[in-house]
Amino acid sequence: MENTKDLAFDIFCKLLLHTFISQTEHTSRAERKRRDSFGMFDGYDSCSEDTSSSSSSDESEEEVAPLPSSLPIIKNNGQVYTYPDGKSGMATCEMCGMVGVRDAFYSKTKRFCSVSCSRSYSSNSKKASILARLQVAGKPPTKKAKVLQKQPLVAKLAAYAQYQATLQNQAKTKAAVPVEGFSWGNYINSNSFTAAPVTCFKHAPMGTCWGDISEGVRVEVPNTDCSLPTKVFWIAGIVKLAGYNALLRYEGFENDSSLDFWCNVCGSDIHPVGWCATSGKPLVPPRTIQHKYTNWKAFLVKRLTGAKTLPPDFSQKVSESMQYPFKTSMRVEVVDKTHLCRTRVAVVESVIGGRLRLVYEESEDKTDDFWCHMYSPLIHHIGWSRSIGHRFKRSDITKKQDGHFDAPPHLFMKVKEVDAAGEWFKEGMKLEAIDPLNLSAICVATIRKVLADGYLMIGIDGSEAADGSDWFCYHATSPSIFPVGFCEINMIELTPPRGYAKLPFKWFDYLRETDSIAAPVKLFNKEVPNHGFHVGMKLEAVDLMEPRLVCVATVTRIIHRLLRIHFDGWEDEYDQWVDCESPDLYPVGWCQLTGYQLQPPAPQSSRDSQSSSSKQKKKAKSQQYKGHKKMTSLQLKEELLDGEEYSFLQGASDQESNGSASYYIKQEP
Repeated sequence: MENTKDLAFDIFCKLLLHTFISQTEHTSRAERKRRDSFGMFDGYDSCSEDTSSSSSSDESEEEVAPLPSSLPIIKNNGQVYTYPDGKSGMATCEMCGMVGVRDAFYSKTKRFCSVSCSRSYSSNSKKASILARLQVAGKPPTKKAKVLQKQPLVAKLAAYAQYQATLQNQAKTKAAVPVEGFSWGNYINSNSFTAAPVTCFKHAPMGTCWGDISEGVRVEVPNTDCSLPTKVFWIAGIVKLAGYNALLRYEGFENDSSLDFWCNVCGSDIHPVGWCATSGKPLVPPRTIQHKYTNWKAFLVKRLTGAKTLPPDFSQKVSESMQYPFKTSMRVEVVDKTHLCRTRVAVVESVIGGRLRLVYEESEDKTDDFWCHMYSPLIHHIGWSRSIGHRFKRSDITKKQDGHFDAPPHLFMKVKEVDAAGEWFKEGMKLEAIDPLNLSAICVATIRKVLADGYLMIGIDGSEAADGSDWFCYHATSPSIFPVGFCEINMIELTPPRGYAKLPFKWFDYLRETDSIAAPVKLFNKEVPNHGFHVGMKLEAVDLMEPRLVCVATVTRIIHRLLRIHFDGWEDEYDQWVDCESPDLYPVGWCQLTGYQLQPPAPQSSRDSQSSSSKQKKKAKSQQYKGHKKMTSLQLKEELLDGEEYSFLQGASDQESNGSASYYIKQEP
């Protein structure tokens, strides 16, 4: 099923026949003319309506000679009322609270705006007045409150003019408070960046059902270029897409970008064309272009016939894609962040956008926590460690706490089945692996233990603890392990064992010196999906060294399915190698959509003000980071936030690809 919908001409015919305001046979011609079948205000252009026109057609539109713009105008049956300050000559109805021109009010005392209000005031109690006021505020009409629908049009227009005057007075006396914070729209526009499309992130909301939402798709959105007291809408087209965010332009602005604005396509205020007609919402052209056309219905029919919009069930799909199976109080097994070689029991404390805040079960104050996505390879069902022979830290808690329950095994990400019966990985085999404690480095590594179901315990050569407490678990199909020679083939710097003196590092010499063999190339995962990423694309990415942080990031290099992620504002040494299908990567706008906090780039002013001495200090701390890898990147960033220059990797190697390819072209020595 297509995710966008062709707007055929018959749809517009139906819309044109639809009426937003319930009308009776006794409704005046002036009231019928207030809105057309698109929910648009006829005669809105001049904030007036000439009901004395001699034309017999309800579609006729009579231009009114404009009065000076400094004077609010009210026109009714040929009589024009003006008031310079918004107050002189005004009166308030004692029945319904309507504010209008005093001369247009009913009776000599001018206490009521209409005969209906005068009679209602005499015959009804105070309760009737309250009901009428609720109707003015936009509440559903009641039988007693319907008397307001009979009041003269001049009173309604007078109230609108008074509302405008109030807004102008407030604007003069109350300065707007600027909202400080990072804006993806401004960041992308000012630098002409591009963002990775939503379809690159299968684990993210709408990642698998985004369809062909693209530039040119029309939607109905709130009209912010309007002074009406009620919320009204207008049609806009997508000018540019950046993840979930879209740059929109109101229909009728043509090449004028002065009122373009960014919004999240999955937000609650974005609707397919036709939503206003079916929901009884008014379509009102923006004030800036309201005089541009005299027949807005014909304009919309011409512009929208054959165009595309969101599918009618788009909001439902968004809602469904943001339902997460993991619930608070579920128990799971997760890697022990202080000893990567083992797992511990943790409890789901909160779920935000599929990301889980896990609190280790023994943490009494609930501060010992760990963040990861629900599809992360670091979490498993209770009993997983025992089933494959993985080390596990037993909890001091002898029984489950009240309300805690084990997460069902089917909720966890499944790994591919492997055949370990024939030629398989063996202890002592050498390979290359991403260091989980320094994700910017691919290191010389060794298989230390072969577990069940295809899992392997890996150690980084030259930096292993004597007790193996820093071994880590990767599955045989993991995209984070590579055969010997992978880095050399793809022109990636390989990190040699610490203390190894024979540089530059040569695998052939190292294997001979250590009397080791390389793991066979055919045992590694060679699948390269058509992921859609390109160098320079922007996204939101988890800092895996401090996994509670989601940061503004850039793809700076692509090696088959491997992505080099750069955190904007930080030096390249903090880059991280991440798989293209990692659940820790998200489209632009994901944080806004889910309510997660986004970490903006480091300020430019901070980077520019850095002195040469602070750079030397930074370099020293960088070496400390590499030597003591258990210091988190968050601690480093807090220490080094005085600023620094950064640059992106330029271009791409010859081995970079986006799709199926010959993954390895050399056999192991």
